[in-house]
Amino acid sequence: MTRINRGMALAAGLGTRMRPITNDRPKALVEVGGKALVDWALDRFATAGVEACVVNIHHFPQLMRAHLERRTGAPAITVSDETGEVLETGGGVVKALPALGHEPFFVSNIDAVWIDEGARELHRMQAAWDPDKMDVLLLLAPMERTLGFDGAGDVFLEADGQVRFRGAASSAPYAFAGVHIVHPRILADRKAERFSMMEIWKALEPEGRVHGIAMESFWMHVGDPGALQEAGARLKG
Repeated sequence: MTRINRGMALAAGLGTRMRPITNDRPKALVEVGGKALVDWALDRFATAGVEACVVNIHHFPQLMRAHLERRTGAPAITVSDETGEVLETGGGVVKALPALGHEPFFVSNIDAVWIDEGARELHRMQAAWDPDKMDVLLLLAPMERTLGFDGAGDVFLEADGQVRFRGAASSAPYAFAGVHIVHPRILADRKAERFSMMEIWKALEPEGRVHGIAMESFWMHVGDPGALQEAGARLKG
């Protein structure tokens, strides 16, 4: 199993769909199950052996810094300040590359929540990671085992683990579950400007370099107040 010891939590979003809750706090500090969303991501990293993590911030940066400074234990946190401009998923990762290094690392959205069922999902990702045949490994949630996801599915998963994006199809059986492993070599020529990681993934798909692994756990996308309430009820149950 490849040991991946660095990660990034994408916490710079405005959380507009979570309003009015995010009128006085960043989405990353919205709590579900008694824990802030950013802490779900950071604690998951710690359990997986991630020693150092970058967290990007934009909305209510003082609250974010104060919260992160109160954390103790792994992972050690470096803040990537995007208060001037939100760089989206791609640009945010590129800006953080000096702190993330030259080896593969995890990237996690902060609105992905689950309780591991059976093997831990990030350990399963590390076991599946093969840099010789993939540049990106996506964690995927079977559509029938999701909460709070209102799309028609994102991808198809081939027998060899390659991912095929939905494209013109009316639906797809898997949703991107908000966590991926990426090799920084695919970002070497990109600038820290606003762009989505999805652009990179779609460019790599025809080369067979984007792979996926299906979750065993039930996945909750906590993106709006309704999903927050549903996820909280499920966690209590």
